[in-house]
Amino acid sequence: MDSPVVPATADPAAADDALAAQPIGYWSGAVHKAVVNQLRDAMAAIDVTQPQWWTLTRVSSGDGLTREDVARQLTEVADTPYDVPRAINQLLHRQWIAADDAGRLALTDTGRTKQAEVRELVTALRTTIHEGISDADYVAALKVMRRMIANAQP
Repeated sequence: MDSPVVPATADPAAADDALAAQPIGYWSGAVHKAVVNQLRDAMAAIDVTQPQWWTLTRVSSGDGLTREDVARQLTEVADTPYDVPRAINQLLHRQWIAADDAGRLALTDTGRTKQAEVRELVTALRTTIHEGISDADYVAALKVMRRMIANAQP
């Protein structure tokens, strides 16, 4: 039987044989920060924000969602409760989305074009970020994190 792992202080340079003792909070946070920063920087170069991207995607996949529907559905992923409503306002102003008389949102032709451009960018970034990682390893990592989330719930 293996002896229990004694938790260690976060060390980005830890050797492979010391990784089991590394804190998941540090590593999951470091991955989040690196990926989100790369994504947001790349999106900024084409004049779109991550909340705008989420909104475009949600509006295109939802059947007649209202502002409130979109904001409610994206609450969990947004940094603040203002990010999605702000993105909706920006997209309406840019005329990438439009609202009908009942308040249902839909992509405009310009919005569909921009969504396709962002999708291409995000796909390329995913390829870069996943380089050297098999789909099986990626799925295994996500399953471990999903289990840790469940274990951390009261």
